[in-house]
Order: sequence, then C-alpha cells, then structure tokens
Amino acid sequence: MFQRIIDSTASPWTILIRLAVGLVVFFPEGIQKLVFPDILGAGRFAKIGIPYPELMGPFIGGVELVCGVLIIVGLFTRLASIPLIVTMIVALIATKLPILLGHGFGPFSLPDFKRYGFWSAQHESRADLTMLLGCLYLLVVGSGRWSIDRLLDRNATDRTGTERI
Repeated sequence: MFQRIIDSTASPWTILIRLAVGLVVFFPEGIQKLVFPDILGAGRFAKIGIPYPELMGPFIGGVELVCGVLIIVGLFTRLASIPLIVTMIVALIATKLPILLGHGFGPFSLPDFKRYGFWSAQHESRADLTMLLGCLYLLVVGSGRWSIDRLLDRNATDRTGTERI
C-alpha cells in the first residue's frame, strides 16, 4: 500500500504542477485563513454559509497549509491531494453554484454580483477548477521524479542501480 502511494513515473516537470498547486495557492491560502480569520477564515465561512465556521475556518486553513507543504516537497503527494480535492469541490458548491443558479443553494448564500448564470460562474470558478484539476492530476500521476516520494521509492532503481524510467 505504501509503495502505491509514493510510486510515480511522472515526468520530473510535474514539479511545476506541484509548485502551482502547493506554493502558489494552498500553502499561502492556508496561512491567510489562519492569520486573517475575519476576512478569509471563519468570518468568510460564516458569510458563505459553511456550518461551524469557527471550527471549519482554522481546520481548513491547517489542511491547506499542511497539504500544500507536502505537495511542494513531493511527500505523500497522492494522499495530500485528496483533502484538497474535497476542499475545492466544497468551495465550488458553496461559492460558485449559487452564482450559476442565481440564488442561494441550501445553506450557501448568493454573493452580490452584477450578473449571474453560466458565464459569471465560469469566470468566478476558473481558479477553483484549475486547482481541482491540478490536484486530480497529482492524485493520478503522483509527485514525479523530483520529489521526496521518489527518494523513498525503493523500486525506483533496479538491482543494477540504474534508475527506472
């Protein structure tokens, strides 16, 4: 099981996806949810309609921070991508689905925009969808050659010491 988690034959350039997902988005967003809870953490979650915002804000901030670091360094990348996929799905449902529908959805409120519908929702969700697809990519292919997972992968070299491709 451990071997399946860390195994990756993906291109070494997968590091670019890891840096986009981990360093550019989730790591700094996690920090900001913890440092600025009123506007990006619990306060924002309460405004959106996320249940238990005072608990969920710091929890999601911590998840984004920790999983972002794991993805940056390429350690347990497949596992780290799973909670981030869930986070992005919830973000799309909670914040973008009301824009698409033009009204609140369940506990999630409709933000005040000048326009609603498909094109407005698509515009607002472009970063969320990009991060979702990036995390799905990392879940499927793993961390790539330039990663700690690769260093831990005992099967990365054959008996002669030649690196597996």
